[in-house]
Amino acid sequence: MTERLKIKLSIADRVYPLTIDPAQEEGLRKAAKNIEQLAKKFEQNYAVRDKQDVLAMCALQFASKIEQGGIEKQEDNQEVVERLRSLNGLIASTLSSQ
Repeated sequence: MTERLKIKLSIADRVYPLTIDPAQEEGLRKAAKNIEQLAKKFEQNYAVRDKQDVLAMCALQFASKIEQGGIEKQEDNQEVVERLRSLNGLIASTLSSQ
């Protein structure tokens, strides 16, 4: 059993103490850094000062990337299925003509 790690992450001028598995540390720190960078970008580009609005915009941005990735993966899967069906048809026709 691995020992839990206590870390503090700063997001939108607040510090969040967390107790995590050591394997999670890098991902959480990168995520917090990405949120901070995106929040600063929104504050500069859109003159948004309310941290709640900025964080809501960050959440929407990250969630939309995840959803879009899922949609693209589903489209890729459909294309693969169609190709496999086509190959299966070619194999079946070749085998039946022998």
